[in-house]
Amino acid sequence: MKEAYHAALALYKRHAARLTWAKSQLGFPFTPEALAKMDETSLAILDQFSTRFYKLQDAMGAKLFPAVLELSKEQGDLAAFIDQLHRLEKIGAIPSAENWLLLREMRNQFSHDYPDDPALQASLLNKAFRMSGDLTAVLDHIELFAKNYL
Repeated sequence: MKEAYHAALALYKRHAARLTWAKSQLGFPFTPEALAKMDETSLAILDQFSTRFYKLQDAMGAKLFPAVLELSKEQGDLAAFIDQLHRLEKIGAIPSAENWLLLREMRNQFSHDYPDDPALQASLLNKAFRMSGDLTAVLDHIELFAKNYL
């Protein structure tokens, strides 16, 4: 179990590093006008940002959270994801179940494309930029928490 956790953590840290790099390469805040003027390289970096945000949030919820519950011997009978989140918050593995649900909502919004609404695109990207720090902070928090069980 520890090896699987370490392998998963290394992958998530790569996602986080690439998310942070992409964020550093892009101008913030976004405006509809700035999005319309982006060159191909900037658009590719923006895709990198949105893809890494999506992948990191998704993978942490699907694989890292259950692994941490198993490491801490707290998994119990938690079939519902919301129950897992509340248990993780209760044991101190994540700062806030409610905040994680907001990050999940942001991830879900990335699955929709709004090519005809640049104002909405800019708004979503600005929100994601602000939230990306929260996402990587949860990963750091979990890593510190899990050290107690390794």
